[in-house]
Amino acid sequence: MTPIDTVGAALAACRGRIDRVDARILLAEAIGRPASFLIAHPEAPLTTAEQQRFCDWLTRREAGEPVAYLVGTREFYGRRFAVSPAVLIPRPETEGIVEIAREAFSQPPAAVLDLGTGSGALAVTLALCWPQAAVMAVDRSPAALAVAAHNAQQLGARVAFIESDWFSAVPASARFDLIVSNPPYVAEADPHLAEGDVRFEPATALAAGADGLDDIRRIARDAVRYLRRDACLLIEHGYDQAEAVRAELSRAGLQRVQSWPDLAGILRVSGGWLDAAADEA
Repeated sequence: MTPIDTVGAALAACRGRIDRVDARILLAEAIGRPASFLIAHPEAPLTTAEQQRFCDWLTRREAGEPVAYLVGTREFYGRRFAVSPAVLIPRPETEGIVEIAREAFSQPPAAVLDLGTGSGALAVTLALCWPQAAVMAVDRSPAALAVAAHNAQQLGARVAFIESDWFSAVPASARFDLIVSNPPYVAEADPHLAEGDVRFEPATALAAGADGLDDIRRIARDAVRYLRRDACLLIEHGYDQAEAVRAELSRAGLQRVQSWPDLAGILRVSGGWLDAAADEA
């Protein structure tokens, strides 16, 4: 095997094995330098420990292991979140929920609930956007909650974490101005579950029944009992599920139901409000 004792040699060793962007991310993390350093200093030497770390990551990435799990972090809404195989890797499209929520509330909501928080990306980000809000985040996985709590502490966010299967452990008296969720929404037989990075992600955070809507139906049905009047529910879903999700939200009694596109123009978030006027009619 060709020695990889310099930055340039390490990047050269990746050609034809892994994506160029992935190679730069892994090498920058392995040597603790910004990506710009790699371009400016191809002759920079690597220590034995750095070579071993990079070689290990290169082999594992070539086998399909996600970059985020290898380096232990993923950026979300401009911040670095710790991740592990216990949580779903945060995706850029999920940032849409944050944008929609911020536009929906001219004044910060008093209480926010994040269902199935995983890494805590949504809960922590919303708590940092609205420091005065009481933010609660739930997940049924203790391992996921440990990751989320770590992220909240590292980023200085005030979030209450509860182990709960959706609403099961949320106090019956609790009421929220905003409920958000990025639940599992992939059909159990979807062939994409056996491809790419998702092979390494927790299946329970990805698949939800024959059509992928089992958890979304449950959330829509139960959320209305926990929403204050004029409160909002926002749910991320699959690229082809917007119409079905809107139907579930309407069936649950929500009004002003609509869907929002991601940056690619694909409808990826749907939501609705529990209007006081409609409830009183």
